[in-house]
Amino acid sequence: MRLPPALLRPKALGDNLHVATVVDAIPLTLDSQGTYRVGGTRVTLDLVIRAFNRGATAEEIVQKYDSLQLADVYQVIGYYLKHANELGDYFENRARQEEALLSSHPEWPPRGLRDRLLARRKTWQRSPAATTGSCSCGLPRMNAFSSRTI
Repeated sequence: MRLPPALLRPKALGDNLHVATVVDAIPLTLDSQGTYRVGGTRVTLDLVIRAFNRGATAEEIVQKYDSLQLADVYQVIGYYLKHANELGDYFENRARQEEALLSSHPEWPPRGLRDRLLARRKTWQRSPAATTGSCSCGLPRMNAFSSRTI
């Protein structure tokens, strides 16, 4: 989203005082598929706002999506709070796209995914190959996080 560049606008206050208000550009870009990305990353606006609406703080969002900058998340949340009505159509459209994508791929169901993966891990840990130090092909099993064999 290309918002107006930083501007200095005089603002009149009581007693004819004038102060300059600095307006920063909101760190949102619209990609070729029509999706808003935050701070030049691949993280989408709807992911950040969904996490915020579920109660996550800006700091927690940055911890979850470590490519984001804290200042960018605060700016985007502030922009969302001021312009929620204007962004409503965008969020509804993104929800429809997500639902269409998930319904066209029944093999991707996100519900219960963690439980299925944990069950698969337990099955794998109980298998003979997991305890012998080699896979079924006879090669030594490698630790997924290092180059050492187990």
